[in-house]
Amino acid sequence: MFDEKPLIVPIFIPNQGCPHRCVFCDQEKITSQPSRPVDGQTVRHLLALARSSSSFSRRRHREVAFYGGTFASLPEPKIRELLGVVAPYLQEGTFHSVRVSTRPDSLDEKKAALLKGLGVSTVELGAQSLDDEVLRRTRRGHSAEDTERSATLLKQQGFRVGIQLMPGLPGDCAERFSSTVQKVIQIKPDMVRLYPVVVLRGTVLAQWAESGKFQALTLGEAVRICAESCLRLEDAGIPVIRIGLMTSPSLRETGQVVSGPWHESFGHLVRSELYQRRIETFLPRQGEAQRITIRIPSKDISLLRGYRNEGVRRIEKKTKATIGGILPDDSLPSGRIAVEIQ
Repeated sequence: MFDEKPLIVPIFIPNQGCPHRCVFCDQEKITSQPSRPVDGQTVRHLLALARSSSSFSRRRHREVAFYGGTFASLPEPKIRELLGVVAPYLQEGTFHSVRVSTRPDSLDEKKAALLKGLGVSTVELGAQSLDDEVLRRTRRGHSAEDTERSATLLKQQGFRVGIQLMPGLPGDCAERFSSTVQKVIQIKPDMVRLYPVVVLRGTVLAQWAESGKFQALTLGEAVRICAESCLRLEDAGIPVIRIGLMTSPSLRETGQVVSGPWHESFGHLVRSELYQRRIETFLPRQGEAQRITIRIPSKDISLLRGYRNEGVRRIEKKTKATIGGILPDDSLPSGRIAVEIQ
């Protein structure tokens, strides 16, 4: 039996296999990895490091994940080289699965069969949007139909399918992104990632932002859009496994982020927003209490408190009551609170 949370060994291949640069893209900054070719020797070294690390556990599901680039557009010999290194680890049970990320227009039946035969079990499609006008303005070079076709092909071949989305792209708006989410729900992938657009120095999008041609989402707008999207996706049985860009040393450097909703705890902001919405029915109305104590499952406390206690202040503003205490109570199910009026 495995622990609930898997151990993922990330292998970054920034821009490898990509036919061109999209207007928002700078994978070197996002991953803090130089855009140099990754070969089998690199993969072997990274897997050996992971195997010898203190976090490696025999009880955990262990997955090798190739991120960045367009994996299915790599030359076939390179695909065989990279996945061939992983194969012996899969056979002996050191690792249990492999996932790759790729563009929706990089797949056909032959490529899907190749990935399947080399041990890949999950493919994430960098769809970004399912609105053709947004894709055109972003210079993605593929269509919404490509995403729908590739997702169908992958599911038919027995892959687990992920879809990566980017709210806030050029030409996008809350209504258009809501339509994208509805199309994703109809596709029924196994998972979704949400990466609201952050404008990075040196990109075409940075030039557009500085000239006034593009305006990024504010932090509040991005939180609301992602929270509403998460709610709809997860109510449809589609887990959202990542919200916001990963934190990297490069993104922390002064001036690297030109504009947009960059926040090191963005995912927590969204999850806290969702939690606040879910517990509203359990809170007293304004004027019903001057002071309250909240009992809550211990694992939910950070969601209630929010980033730097913003959640606490939000509850106090809504109820006009002071929170006298937040007490752990694991007899309550997750997502439920009990309020005691003092």
